[in-house]
Amino acid sequence: MKKFKNYFKLLTVLTVGLLIVAADHIDAPAVAGGGSDITDFYAFNGENSENIVFVANVKGLLSPTATQRATFDENIMIEFNVDTNGDAIEDMVIQATPMKKRMYFVGPITPSQTGLVSTYDTNPDVEVNSVKITNYNQPPRIETSHDGISYFAGPRDDPFFFDFAQYTAVLNGEATGFREEGVDTFAGTNVLSVVVEVPKYMFGDVESINAWVETKRKQ
Repeated sequence: MKKFKNYFKLLTVLTVGLLIVAADHIDAPAVAGGGSDITDFYAFNGENSENIVFVANVKGLLSPTATQRATFDENIMIEFNVDTNGDAIEDMVIQATPMKKRMYFVGPITPSQTGLVSTYDTNPDVEVNSVKITNYNQPPRIETSHDGISYFAGPRDDPFFFDFAQYTAVLNGEATGFREEGVDTFAGTNVLSVVVEVPKYMFGDVESINAWVETKRKQ
């Protein structure tokens, strides 16, 4: 049993049928560019509408050269949190932990504790699934468990579009709004991505959920 402490957090609300995005690429020096630095969180219906997809991206602004060397931090756990009753407390979690070029997944399970500190439960009764981490410029490796959960981990082109230079100009009073065709600040950069596609029935008979992602450092 290992304990992890919260290091960085993004929160969003998902209503079934909508795409929700939370993004934060340029952070304080303490986390910027590190394995705990969450750049994006996405939640949306899968191609199979009976599934929901969660995506957490970390380690943003990677150049192609840097991407070749980039790895997930083995001291960082990425935790997807799901609140099914609207009280803003996680009722179920999916935990992703990298080790020796594979990403290991537990969940969705009921957490043994909630809040800023999480426990990675090594109880043999808890099923652990894994996927080999995809290398840069290689076809994505996807594994699917016997109960229909699919997993991916590896580098991806940064999907978030934002004209950061124009945004700064607006804040500084140098422009009155965004350009009709913006310039993608993050074009040509990559992220490390963890993707989990889960059958919706695993979260119970609910019309909507709250979902957020955290990165937590091993204590």
